[in-house]
Amino acid sequence: PSLLAHVITSKLGDHLPLYRLEKIYARHDVSIARSTMCAWMRAAGELVTPLVELMTERVRHSRAIHTDDTTVPIQSPGAKQCRKGRVWCYLGDGLYPYIVYDYTPNRQRAGPAEWLDGYQGYLQVDAYGGYDGIYGGGEVTEVACWAHARRKFYDAQDSDARRSTAMLAMIGKLYAIEREAKELDDDARLAQRREKSLPILEEIKAWLDEESQIVLPRSPMSKAITYALNQWDALCTYTTQGFLNIDNNAAERALKRVALGRKNWLFAGNDAAAANHAKLWTLIASAERHGLDPQRYLTSVLAKLPFVAKDDEEQLAQFLPDAWKQDDAAEPIPQS
Repeated sequence: PSLLAHVITSKLGDHLPLYRLEKIYARHDVSIARSTMCAWMRAAGELVTPLVELMTERVRHSRAIHTDDTTVPIQSPGAKQCRKGRVWCYLGDGLYPYIVYDYTPNRQRAGPAEWLDGYQGYLQVDAYGGYDGIYGGGEVTEVACWAHARRKFYDAQDSDARRSTAMLAMIGKLYAIEREAKELDDDARLAQRREKSLPILEEIKAWLDEESQIVLPRSPMSKAITYALNQWDALCTYTTQGFLNIDNNAAERALKRVALGRKNWLFAGNDAAAANHAKLWTLIASAERHGLDPQRYLTSVLAKLPFVAKDDEEQLAQFLPDAWKQDDAAEPIPQS
């Protein structure tokens, strides 16, 4: 189990391609073919599937979920270049503190719609239209991201510095309030937002309405203003609940591991391999969210999970990172 955990953590935690790991082992007179390590990772992904499914179920009970997606190149035999699959991340709230990754072969709305089927709560996302159908039933409330809105005004600085500076200053005030409220409980944070953030939002809305009438059409500033106005209700949703966040940066940070990985191992061999990576990323990221050493955590999981029934939720729950941290971190790992 410790060797398997080292291989998994090296590739998906430390972004080390298996061919490099093969060379590292060879320097220590250990001959392990990358094809063997690839098969090990596939088997490990199958083994931890029930645990990932339990994390998925728990995250779906969150009051608010952060989600985002990014591309992952998939090898396409016979084609001139890799095709693009998608890796989605779903971050649970403080009661269900897990980060679940999911793979889909494309970016169609069916991917997040299926994962979020039955979810009731707040969904913090970017403006991707594929989420629109999820909000239609009224059980899921959209929470937009001020970081996305801010980025568009930031990018418009070269063509319209005056308006960009004005808007960035107003958005900066919103973030200053959030920094002040960071250590407050939900009720106190909500009260502070109502007192201080709502007046600034009214000021921003008036500015957007006025400038939208005179800004040059199709200019970067026009696009930034249109984006903010189209998302306005969702951009203000965070002021209705103290537990909501002003932006979706947590999900973007969670996807950095995918971006760093694809710069090193370049592509996944097929859809099944990418889906397997998503399962193992789930364990690594969720462990790191709790301050655990992912290799030590995976060693324990891979050593003990084979002896647990796949449908025994109570037994599976002991391998959730927060439970493992409390109850099992000090236990010696049995020798296989």
